[in-house]
Amino acid sequence: MPNYVRWRESGATYLFTVVTDRRRPILAEPVARQALHRAFVEIRRRWPFDMFACALLPDHIHCIWTLPREDDDFPLRWANIKRRFTQVYTSTGGRSLPVSPNRTRHRERGVWQPRYWEHLIRDEHEMLVLRDYIHLNPVKHGYVRDPLDWVWSSVHRHNRMGWLEPDWTSRTPLDIDIVAE
Repeated sequence: MPNYVRWRESGATYLFTVVTDRRRPILAEPVARQALHRAFVEIRRRWPFDMFACALLPDHIHCIWTLPREDDDFPLRWANIKRRFTQVYTSTGGRSLPVSPNRTRHRERGVWQPRYWEHLIRDEHEMLVLRDYIHLNPVKHGYVRDPLDWVWSSVHRHNRMGWLEPDWTSRTPLDIDIVAE
């Protein structure tokens, strides 16, 4: 297996896609959403980051983070978010799937895929295009017809703050090559 090297830059902005193990739709469960919220709050308190945009779907999450200046350690944050989520989720009745001996040796549980996808965002235009992609993701997957109908999305905050043009959905392409699903 090749050694994957993540592009890390202090104070940078990234798009992340994190997927549940075997794409189980556990994030649709209220207990899982509460556990994920709790994990984000706890980890952000210890290792701050700004979350510009986010959409929580049943089997994955997309988000855009900006790290503090002089800090490039998003792997630490994701490892701890996934670990804390798993602790809370399984302690409240959530089920993990069986994993391979190799994953067991690495103390992984069958809740999240072992890896996640990240993309370093190069400029503001790219960040806004990816923000729109995130907000349109529930539509792309057929959960809703209008992004504003999806409760678990930062689209509501962006709309409330006036950060979205009234016709933004008609100007934003659904398929963006750099986003991994």
